[in-house]
Amino acid sequence: MNLKDSALVNHLPSYSLAEARDHLTAIVRDVEMMTAVELTRRGKPVAVIVSIDEYRRLSAPTESFSAAVARFREEVNLDELDLGPKLFAGIRDTDPGREPPW
Repeated sequence: MNLKDSALVNHLPSYSLAEARDHLTAIVRDVEMMTAVELTRRGKPVAVIVSIDEYRRLSAPTESFSAAVARFREEVNLDELDLGPKLFAGIRDTDPGREPPW
């Protein structure tokens, strides 16, 4: 499961903290098998329980943008992609826009 999909987060099974305390073993089993669980206090979301695999994925170091660009440049032969000026021809609007009011 990928929690980056915000629509998915809005559809998580939800338990109050009191319910979670009473059913923790079952909730953990569900989280291990298929999904995350949202915990609420007085009806408002306060926490999410995720599997250890999802936690590790979410907390893993991410590559910086500049490192990703450098890796892309090393792995991809740009000459073979034929990304010349014709690719971008005509995509920029050359209209100067409206006249300034001053």
